[in-house]
Amino acid sequence: MMEPGAPVCNTCGEAVGLKPNGELFVACHDCNFPMCRSCVEYEAKEGRKVCLRCSSPYDEHLLDDDADQKPPGSSQPTMAAHLSDPQPKDVGIHARHVSTVSTIDSEMNDESGNPIWKNRVESWKDKKNNKKKKVAKNNKTEQAPAEIPHEQQMEDKQPGDALMQQPLSEIVPMSRNKLTPYRAVIIMRLVILGLFFHYRIMNPVDSAFGLWLTSVICEIWFAFSWVLDQFPKWSPINRVTYLDTLSARFERPGEPCELAPVDFFVSTVDPLKEPPLITANTVLSILALDYPVEKVSCYVSDDGAAMLSFESLAETSEFARKWVPFCKKYEIEPRAPEFYFSQKIDYLKDKVQPSFVKERRAMKRDYEEYKIRVNAMVARAQKTPEEGWTMQDGTPWPGNNTRDHPGMVQVFLGNTGARDMDGNELPRLIYVSREKRPGYQHHKKAGAENALVRVSAVLTNAPYILNLDCDHYVNNSKAVREAMCFLMDPQVGRDVCYVQFPQRFDGIDKSDRYANRNIVFFDVNMKGLDGIQGPVYVGTGCVFNRQALYGYGPPSMPTLTKSSSSSSCSWCGCCSCCCPSKKKAELDPSSLLYPADYDEYERSMLMSQRSFEKTFGLSSVFIESTLMENGGVPESVNSSTLIKEAIHVISCSYEEKTEWGKEIGWIYGSVTEDILTGFKMHCRGWRSIYCMPPRPAFKGSAPINLSDRLHQVLRWALGSVEIFLSRHCPLWYGFGGGRLRWLQRLAYINTIVYPFTSLPLIAYCLIPAICLLTGKFIIPTLSNLASVLFLGLFMSIILTAVLELRWSGVSIEDLWRNEQFWVIGGVSAHLFAVFQGFLKMLAGIDTNFTVTTKAAEDAEFGELYMVKWTTVLIPPTTLLIVNIVGVVAGFSDALNKGYEAWGPLFGKVFFAFWVILHLYPFLKGLMGRQNRTPTIVVLWSVLLASVFSLVWVKINPFVNKVDSMEIAGTCISIDC
Repeated sequence: MMEPGAPVCNTCGEAVGLKPNGELFVACHDCNFPMCRSCVEYEAKEGRKVCLRCSSPYDEHLLDDDADQKPPGSSQPTMAAHLSDPQPKDVGIHARHVSTVSTIDSEMNDESGNPIWKNRVESWKDKKNNKKKKVAKNNKTEQAPAEIPHEQQMEDKQPGDALMQQPLSEIVPMSRNKLTPYRAVIIMRLVILGLFFHYRIMNPVDSAFGLWLTSVICEIWFAFSWVLDQFPKWSPINRVTYLDTLSARFERPGEPCELAPVDFFVSTVDPLKEPPLITANTVLSILALDYPVEKVSCYVSDDGAAMLSFESLAETSEFARKWVPFCKKYEIEPRAPEFYFSQKIDYLKDKVQPSFVKERRAMKRDYEEYKIRVNAMVARAQKTPEEGWTMQDGTPWPGNNTRDHPGMVQVFLGNTGARDMDGNELPRLIYVSREKRPGYQHHKKAGAENALVRVSAVLTNAPYILNLDCDHYVNNSKAVREAMCFLMDPQVGRDVCYVQFPQRFDGIDKSDRYANRNIVFFDVNMKGLDGIQGPVYVGTGCVFNRQALYGYGPPSMPTLTKSSSSSSCSWCGCCSCCCPSKKKAELDPSSLLYPADYDEYERSMLMSQRSFEKTFGLSSVFIESTLMENGGVPESVNSSTLIKEAIHVISCSYEEKTEWGKEIGWIYGSVTEDILTGFKMHCRGWRSIYCMPPRPAFKGSAPINLSDRLHQVLRWALGSVEIFLSRHCPLWYGFGGGRLRWLQRLAYINTIVYPFTSLPLIAYCLIPAICLLTGKFIIPTLSNLASVLFLGLFMSIILTAVLELRWSGVSIEDLWRNEQFWVIGGVSAHLFAVFQGFLKMLAGIDTNFTVTTKAAEDAEFGELYMVKWTTVLIPPTTLLIVNIVGVVAGFSDALNKGYEAWGPLFGKVFFAFWVILHLYPFLKGLMGRQNRTPTIVVLWSVLLASVFSLVWVKINPFVNKVDSMEIAGTCISIDC
């Protein structure tokens, strides 16, 4: 049995052990970093003969059997004085990293007066001893099988061994017949681009030098953007999962279920803009999952502290008692009632139970009654009473002031007696509204998600977290099982920080006019990233490893050494909790004052506690939860005590002077916190997985009208600009550890620089109109070589698209819609995002965005025809007008000049029509529904007529222009 305070190896978690002379084995005499002899031998065999903490070289005689003498001038080190986390192997996932952020609370005591952290250490020891006894018992059983025939041994062992060897998932690489031509065309296009730019630069147009130079600069930027977008798609892959193997391995009949628990996060802010009925359907789809109920906990974050959200959730919990058993009894899909009952399919198909029709009709009637009750609440909430809202017991609602209210936690389901109509247990359903006070920065959605991380850690502490937007319901009841095929695989899941599912949407018109489905991004770009280091985090439909959110690195990678971290820590960006050299200096025992009766072991525990509190905040219960590899909370803990602690960890001052939002949880500093959070995890060495089950895992709603769609894109682009202007910019962040792959870095660079393409794009869209109005052109007379280069460039562009469609399965219509909206968003939302981003950085002016309304009109696609006039619509409308005027002026000028002018006109008009075709969906959106032209379009028509008239007068297309010098010469020649 391990002696109390005995050091353990910080790499494998086993006891450090003793030398042959009985002294404690010490690998590094400079910092006393705890490593056992086996790990040191392994490091030396791999060529790493320096300390992982201080980078000091090991003694060359360290591993000699007779090296039992101390170094000259050194004394026997006391290892406990230098350890910040003496923990055994059971902690597993923390073993390599907990030395940098760890704690043992020597001051916090439990209700009986015993130190909590010392109790936890003792429980670790007990777990390890039990584990050793179990291993010894298994070894003893294996060593004495003499009485059992060999054949029977093989029969008994084969099923279990074969089951453990079967993979839970597999990578399906793309066919060489599809991928090889695709890569060849990419290289060919790169070569053609080089020759094309050589021709463009070496053949300037002197008569239109300004236009030529502008066009060349724009083309170079477009080529750079293409490289950033194309090469991360170099190695796309597909994945398949084996749900039957997962069930056979972790759900054996007659044994406790070993599937990992999952905490679900659903976030909402304003119930008047995000209807409670939509949020309720999301919650109901989670509660009815095909997953063990004791493993599911649903947390609903109400960041607006609205009583309407609270009451609607109470109604939802009551309806769930009927809905959940109905879903599981008949295995219906999807398990969100609104979308299930609205399906235009034969619901009798594959339903052979005679009682199904009767129960379905009864359930639909119950759901309609439930909707009436919820809608009545929404109607009452339209007007707030002067005295504020009051609850059913007559007490005032604590959240009447949305900017100044206490934290609230309410457990609706999961407590004693919460069962469905059939008497079965229900998953937990917990309402959370974090504290809001004036003068505190609350960090919007990222802050709300971090509050949920802490609350869930205190109450349930599942090892995995799945976050969903309030309008994204579970469309596939086996979605969590799909994710567990990766996360619970001992080979694959070891270094996986999250599993990202694609976003799919309901309620979008068939033509997808504004590319709301983002098919190209989700089915092309994300597959490509999955072949590198993993897809980016897109904000919803993602299953996280909780340890990755706590700022730990993957267990397969050692802590970064001093040599790999600069003074500013380029790996984590000045994080004191992940640089060993900084940590050592910060926690120097000589700089702290201790009571005289503290021994060195107690001092090490106090140092460890302070460092952990500085990282995670002042909650011993939460800190204790971070050290539990498999999650869970102690069974003996009083639930009321946990609720009080949950209220404490969502207080508005809890995150002050901690690493929350900097290195832990969702990262602050951008309105697109999802990209930033995933980027930090990839920089630590984690990889992510892209999971695309045949039936979409989650579905949501998207703003389908033009104005809301552009504002959504504006928000995303502004977040990218904020990251570009921050210390987390992928251009310079994360180089120290070398853990972010280069193609992955290119992908992240692409996500933060794409808004800047709006500047050259607008210039390039104006050039055709200017050329038509001035009679000049950006390209000189084409030679045979130039014609071949232009033709080769266009052919390579087309071939790249065709081959990309071939391996991705995306339709050509989706590709064309994506191309169109790339131009529409680029000349509108992206342009405004760039200016607002610089305005925020230089002038400190922050832009507030309203939440997009999730409800649509009663008519099918009624919202599609709504036009809400905003300034974002001005640039693309202006480009349309200018190019249309330019085309008319060009044809007028060609008619005036004769046959020779028609050749140059073709090239100019081609580019002008390219602009008009790409902006056509925007023009159609402005026009709205047929016979319902918005007033703003009439006003723009008047402006168009005015501009056209002025240009017409300026050009005078039907009047022969006479040079003034020619007139002067004529006058001189006349004999007066």
